[in-house]
Amino acid sequence: MKTFLFATPLFFGLLNLTACSDSEDNTTAVQKEDEFGPADSSNTFNAALAQELGADEYGMKRYVIAFLKRGPNQGQDSLEIQRLQRAHLDNIGRLAKERKLVVAGPFMDDTDLRGIYIFDVETVEEARELTKTDPAIKAGRLVMELHEWYGSAALIKTAEIHKTISKSEI
Repeated sequence: MKTFLFATPLFFGLLNLTACSDSEDNTTAVQKEDEFGPADSSNTFNAALAQELGADEYGMKRYVIAFLKRGPNQGQDSLEIQRLQRAHLDNIGRLAKERKLVVAGPFMDDTDLRGIYIFDVETVEEARELTKTDPAIKAGRLVMELHEWYGSAALIKTAEIHKTISKSEI
């Protein structure tokens, strides 16, 4: 499984997080073999954390992933482009603080596919309503393509971890 992810406000990094706890009352050793070989004794199941994160029995949950694409309205002047970009980034930060957006970030090539969001919502309709709050989408510079997605419930912890490794804000 490829592991890439982006966390708030714009960070690419980890997708397959695992969490462990020293608490004996809610952990169970899980011994299994996967594509990386036999699991060691440090792999433990933390029932309380799984419940907190909304994980299913596989440690996964439902999200909505959004592909941000170049929109039809690209005619703004450079000052308006800068203003829209700042407002776009501020909106990402707001959605992340509300824990509705757990991953976001740009693609690094220059194509019509501009970036991704991963929303912590149950339905495409909920994600569609959140995308309407983005100034770059309102202005037509970006459009969103939304899809239901199944990924690690640990993604929710990405923003929390990102704060500990980021020296500056975007």
